[in-house]
Amino acid sequence: MNNAAKRDEFEAWQKRYAVADYVFGEAPNAFLASKRDLLPKQGRALAVADGEGRNGVWLAQQSLDVLSLDFSPVAQDKAKALAARRQIALTFEIADVHDWGYPENAYDVVVEIFTQFSTPEQRARKWAGMKRTLKPGGLLLIEGYTPRQLDFGTGGPKAVENLYTRDLLQSAFGDFASIEIEEAERRLSEGAGHEGLSAVIDLVARK
Repeated sequence: MNNAAKRDEFEAWQKRYAVADYVFGEAPNAFLASKRDLLPKQGRALAVADGEGRNGVWLAQQSLDVLSLDFSPVAQDKAKALAARRQIALTFEIADVHDWGYPENAYDVVVEIFTQFSTPEQRARKWAGMKRTLKPGGLLLIEGYTPRQLDFGTGGPKAVENLYTRDLLQSAFGDFASIEIEEAERRLSEGAGHEGLSAVIDLVARK
């Protein structure tokens, strides 16, 4: 993606988040919340492309030391406001998730929920960083849309190459100690951004 395309992408997200409501709601993603029992009782968590903070704030409520990473200042302002209302402390950093440093073996949990604005080349860099920064034995949680989502039109990208498949996830994370992948059609209700019957794919993996 060239600089002009990056700038256009940035401005599009800034504009999308510049509304009073939370685009994807204030509650955590349902898949993430359903995996609460898998989370460690303490440790460090990284929320990748955390947007308005619904997932990062929820992770912090589970007694984790959370870094909420996103490239939109407008989104992070709303995330900080959400954390303040919940009286929860976490760390925020504005960064491009494709180019961030991803320190080696730094996090006990890495979460990526519906971050499918990434091109295939960007996704490869992002996922390599996520793998690197997860500690051995650490938990990786990913949810995204599959190509069937194009038939539903209830959220997500329009470019099929940005969507996730079982083979894609297996190829990227199959070297983990354990990996579970589930495809499903679910009715989502996550703000105006994700509303209605959706084709999703979930990954739960341990490094």
